[in-house]
Amino acid sequence: MKHLVLVFSLFITFQTTLTGQDLAPYIQVADIQGSVAGVSQQVNDALNDAGFEVLGTYQPAGRQALKVIAFTRNDLKNTTIRVADRGALGAVLKVGLVSNNGRVTVSYTNPEYLHRAYLREAYAAHEASLVKFARDLKVAMGRVGPDATPFGGAIDADKLGNYHYKIMMPYFTDPVTLGTFSSFEQGLSVIEANLKARKGHTVEVYKLVFPGREVAVFGVGLMSPEDGEAHFLSKIGEAHAAALPYEIILQGTEATMLHGKYRIALHWPDLTMGTFMKIMSTPGDIEDTLEGLCAPGNTSL
Repeated sequence: MKHLVLVFSLFITFQTTLTGQDLAPYIQVADIQGSVAGVSQQVNDALNDAGFEVLGTYQPAGRQALKVIAFTRNDLKNTTIRVADRGALGAVLKVGLVSNNGRVTVSYTNPEYLHRAYLREAYAAHEASLVKFARDLKVAMGRVGPDATPFGGAIDADKLGNYHYKIMMPYFTDPVTLGTFSSFEQGLSVIEANLKARKGHTVEVYKLVFPGREVAVFGVGLMSPEDGEAHFLSKIGEAHAAALPYEIILQGTEATMLHGKYRIALHWPDLTMGTFMKIMSTPGDIEDTLEGLCAPGNTSL
């Protein structure tokens, strides 16, 4: 009898270990009465008081009911910049606010999910500092709400570093080249000028430059009513607002973006193929828009 109990206990432990490996892309901390502006101030205060740096905010798709707060911290910047293959994309996380009937749902990007995906095999080497960052963020966001409920789908943690949606779909290591420049300084100048002109109906949500490393990350709001966030966000799920904005990363003389078929699937991992088909044109639309931001010269809409 004792043998059977031991076997059963080991089986339960094994099953728990397996299911415990799944990670969700977002963590919900609150669903509270209030306005987007009021709750946004609470989030900003919680982040700033805990030593995080708010880089920028915006309202995806121009919707008053949505808001995203992009933030970082020095230790995270110092860690991610050490990963040469676009690791700096992991330096910025986001809080998403979604208002409905006078209540505001607050969620944030799950750091472990994002960093396992973006840092890939380098995650293990930096795990201690990344876990501390995630723990500190959880404590800070606990001031806004105590829920800490994962949501948005689930991916095995060990598979995130080599994630792709389906066979023949792109990986993190299949970026899209948006432009090449004669120097890092020229690339920075071109992208800054185009964003300042709001070329392609875009808005600069944040800019993170790593001095001396020739790396810059731009968070870009896609505000075109025809093919921007207003076109695709409602189809795939506004609850995942913390997925936005989309990024351009400039490394040396080359500007790239993550392939839309990778990045959208990673941030909406529970999308059905039927829903994905409804936004078939979106990856190409995003590429065209961001490519326009990396083109010198005419900055007209």
